[in-house]
Amino acid sequence: MGMPVVLTAICKCSFGAAPTPLMVLPINLVTMKYLPAASVMEHVPFLNILPFGMCSCLGNPVVAAATASHLGILTPMPCVPVTTSSWVPVKPNVTVAKKPIFVDSAITVCAWGGVIKLLFPGITLVTV
Repeated sequence: MGMPVVLTAICKCSFGAAPTPLMVLPINLVTMKYLPAASVMEHVPFLNILPFGMCSCLGNPVVAAATASHLGILTPMPCVPVTTSSWVPVKPNVTVAKKPIFVDSAITVCAWGGVIKLLFPGITLVTV
């Protein structure tokens, strides 16, 4: 089934040096355990997806240029996420502001080649 994703979620890029929080703005007015719930559209760089520290992907032109200037020694550079697609897979039968939610197993991709996934969905549902 998967866990829904909320404001306190933590995500990680496969080429990033550090995890970062997923920023879910409270504009949809839908909450789960008092936290803003995320829809598949929470993938906007620098609004929802923050930089992951240093990027080590040679698909990133800045990393490629720095690596070339250091005679082929991989030279990580500051991360500038470029996500252009929404999160997949989704839960189409559960929506936030008429947009499907995504669950903790979802991924999105960076244009430079990184795969962004969730380390923590932000909440844990406990049944007693």
